[in-house]
Parts: sequence; C-alpha cells; structure tokens
Amino acid sequence: MKISRALPTLCCLLLLAAALVVCQDASATGHGQVVECLDISKVWSGHPVGFCLLTSGEYQYVGYYDADRRMTVASRRLDSDKWQYQKLDSRVGWDSHNSIKMAVDSKGYVHLAGNMHCAPLIYFRTGRPYDGTSFKRIDAMTGEKENRCTYPVFIRGADGEFIFRYRDGGSGNGIEIYNVYDPETQTWRRLLDKPLTDGRGRMNAYPIGPVKGSDGWFHLTWVWRDTPDCATNHDLSYARSKDLVHWQRADGVAIDLPITTDTEGVVIDPIPVKGGLINGTGSIGFDSKGRVIIAYHKFDADGNTQAYAARWENESWKTYLISDWKWRWYFSGGGSINFGIRLGSVKPESGGTVSLSYRHKEYGSGIWRLDEKTLKPVGMISRKSDRPGRLSKVESDFAGMQVRWGSDSGASDGKGVKYVLRWETLGRNRDRARKGPLPRPSMLRLYKLTTAP
Repeated sequence: MKISRALPTLCCLLLLAAALVVCQDASATGHGQVVECLDISKVWSGHPVGFCLLTSGEYQYVGYYDADRRMTVASRRLDSDKWQYQKLDSRVGWDSHNSIKMAVDSKGYVHLAGNMHCAPLIYFRTGRPYDGTSFKRIDAMTGEKENRCTYPVFIRGADGEFIFRYRDGGSGNGIEIYNVYDPETQTWRRLLDKPLTDGRGRMNAYPIGPVKGSDGWFHLTWVWRDTPDCATNHDLSYARSKDLVHWQRADGVAIDLPITTDTEGVVIDPIPVKGGLINGTGSIGFDSKGRVIIAYHKFDADGNTQAYAARWENESWKTYLISDWKWRWYFSGGGSINFGIRLGSVKPESGGTVSLSYRHKEYGSGIWRLDEKTLKPVGMISRKSDRPGRLSKVESDFAGMQVRWGSDSGASDGKGVKYVLRWETLGRNRDRARKGPLPRPSMLRLYKLTTAP
C-alpha cells in the first residue's frame, strides 16, 4: 500500500522535472528568455485551428480544443500556476477556419466565439466577471443573420465600444456585419444599419483590419472573391473610418454603405481573377509619417509571384515592386490551404527606412529594409526572435508535425515580457478528414518570455 501511494507522487515529480527541463532547455537558446513555462492540456493535433490566449489585468484565459476536440477554456490568476478548466458544448471537426476568439468587456465579463464556418452562431459569455469557469452559451446576439457565421472578431471602437464583427454567408456570397454591445444591459445591437460590405449574392469580401493608426483612423483592406475557389480573388481595396460607422475613401470622399464592387474609388490595385491575389494578403502598415502602406502579392508580367507595397501619394495609390523572386505560387480550389508566401506589415525603422518581413516557400524568411521615400530594398535587417530557438523544434516523432504558436490577444502589466502559446499539429488538409494513423494529442504550453531589446 505504501508503494501504491508513493507512485502518484513519484509520477508528479517526474512530470514536474520534465516540464522544468523543457523550460531550462528553451531558455538556454535564442534571444528571449523563458521565465515561466506551464503545461495547460493535451490538445487535438490532427489539423491546425486557431487557439486564443487572452491576458487581461490579473487574469489569463486560454481557449482551445482538447484531445477529444471539445472546446475548452483554461483560466488562472497570473500569480498562480494552477489552471481551472471549463468544457463547453462545442466540438471541432476538420475545419481549420474554426478558430476561437475571446475578449473582456468593460464590466469584466469574458466573451467567447468560435468553431464557426458558415455555421449558426456559437457564442459564450461568463456569468461572473473574470470567472473563466462560469461560461454560459448565449443563443443569439441580435437574432438576425446568425445562421451562417464565419470569422468572428472582437474589436474596440474609437471610444472603447465593444464590437463584434463576423461574416454572414459563404465564400463567394457573403456580407460583413458589425454588432456593438451594451455592458449595462448585456445586450447587442447592430453598429451599422447596413452591412459594411455586400457581395450582392455574387461574391464576398475578405477583410484585413480594421487597424487603428497613429492618425486616429481605422484602416481596412479587403479582396473580393467570386466563388469558393481561392483563385477567384480580385481587386485589392481600401477604406477608412474614424468611428467604424462613417466610412470614406483614401481621398476623403464619403462612402455610402454597403460597400460593393460598384463603389467607386476604393480599389488600390485592380488585380484580376487568377492574378495571384490571395485572401489574407493586403497587410496594413505605416511609415514614420503615419502614412498607411499596404503590402500584398500578385503575379508580375512574367507570371512570377512578387511582393508589392502601395501608398496613397498625390491623390492616388502608387504601387511599388519590392521583390525579384523567380517563382510562381499558383493556388486554386477550396478549403484551407498551406500558404506559399506570407508578408508582414510595413513598420518604420531608423535612418529614413521602413521594414517588411516575409516568409517564402522557396526563398525562406527575412526582413527587407526599404527606403522610406522610394520603398525600394536597400538591405536586409537581422533581428533575433523573442522565442528561444529550441522551442521551434518539433518534439513529436510523428511525420509531418509542425509547431503552432498563439500570440496574446490581450496585454499583461509586466514590462518587457510577453506570453505565447505553443503546441504541435499536422498541416492543413483542405478541411478534409485524414485517413490512416493520426498523431497523439500534443501538449499545449504557455510560455512567459522576456522580450528582446
């Protein structure tokens, strides 16, 4: 009997020692340092889907799909290493679109939405402020156009309004809807009387943003798509707003809602269908003067995929060629695809330059240094990651596994530190079920890192 009682204690000590080894090994490499490492839970690893890390004041919340694919929230106080868990009545299938989003309102109630791809609204709210174990399902927000929801996002308005954005409809046929929350009555209403964008049954918009700049404007880009086939993206476009209610073009002319393909003056670059434009490109950045710069990719005259940047200058969008790649990324079909190219956002740097990061299937990754006036490459920037190098190495021995990261959608009060999630999954599979053996669930971990100077 003494042996049987000692075994659980021994197992716990071994697990603790293993976790400490992971943290010690991780902090021994790379530029940032691991100052805390906490195991959260074993999680589904058959395909990638976005998890959510939210730090708010003294509290921290993690939304994820557990080993049985069940939506789960782990929560803790930042001064505790003990997680509390709540299982929610929603399970993910094979769809990589079905990410989880969370946010805290001004009264401290935590809101969660997710596991939706052209699906009825899935929305939870805590019954008590900051209590991550008190989530209750809310069947409706406004009760209208909530049967085919996708891409939920919680954002803050110009005056701190708590706003929820989502797409109603499907790929090739959808509208963008904005709701606003009243924390006093705990009710939702439409922020906009009409959809922000409307494909009129023929297409839908894929937006990036809105991103608030130092100029006080919310900036938004989008591409239109005609069908579920990702090759049918076209027309990179832009609009801005001070309050997310009244919108205008880059030249200051007001826009009547909804925005459609008939709306004049919003197109940045009239890229045609099958022109190398993917939804997910069109990142929003700024130069040292606060001018918005849009980074995107498309085919050049030779059919190769190149990186471009566009800036509003002298009452028109001026487009700059950035890369000189000899490779064509042609994509087509439906479902979640593995990206061949990713572009970051333009950021101001010293010495009259800006930077733009990229990840390329054939050319690797890097950061261009661009002349701020001409947006021409003048060199490369070497910048060490805050994530220790060892954390990027796959632990699983199952073929095809990849490391996944989740950044903090909130903010901690600690200066010089940040929190990240790490887990491992197989790659995207066009949202189709995999056949044959599947990897074992991987460990979802939270890392507290010192940020690189």
